[in-house]
Amino acid sequence: MNPVYHQAKFMLSASKVSEAPEDQGKEIAFAGRSNAGKSSALNTLTRQNALARISKTPGRTQLLNFFEIDEQRKFVDLPGYGYAKVPLSVKKQWHKMMESYLHQRTSLCGIILVTDVRHPLTDFDVQMIEWCEYTKLPLHMLLTKADKLNYGAAKNTLLKVQRELQDRDVEISLQLFSSLKKTGIDEIHEVLDQWFELTA
Repeated sequence: MNPVYHQAKFMLSASKVSEAPEDQGKEIAFAGRSNAGKSSALNTLTRQNALARISKTPGRTQLLNFFEIDEQRKFVDLPGYGYAKVPLSVKKQWHKMMESYLHQRTSLCGIILVTDVRHPLTDFDVQMIEWCEYTKLPLHMLLTKADKLNYGAAKNTLLKVQRELQDRDVEISLQLFSSLKKTGIDEIHEVLDQWFELTA
């Protein structure tokens, strides 16, 4: 476990890419449906209770939220999709912002796709996978809320998703994760270390 992630701190929220911090160093983005457990995962892997806001109302992350790890490394919490009860015009705005971010940020070096192990490969997930194929960006899938299933069922889902993704033309890795049980933290830290070119 790399303790460098425990020093992550909130930088700023941006409603458009032009408001984002300087496009330098390395940046890893966290994407996922509004109710997939993205904020909980970010808090768990940084060992902070309130780094990313957890809301009882899915879809509260409507901005690009930037977190600094050190001068050269950042996390970005992307807007949650697909569940929030917001007007269509707002959803379109989110979509445009996401598209701009994903196409314009040169410091982006990988995507962590957070998906509920009980509902993997939603339309949004597939969209993100296809986008990573198009840009050749590495993708790591966190199958969250693994504590909601027994180990055998969770493992079967992992293997099933693995099979479905094996023909994709992009580097994809995946794992089980539980914020509640604090399982899978070492695995995701290894991926982050590799993408950020960090040594413990």
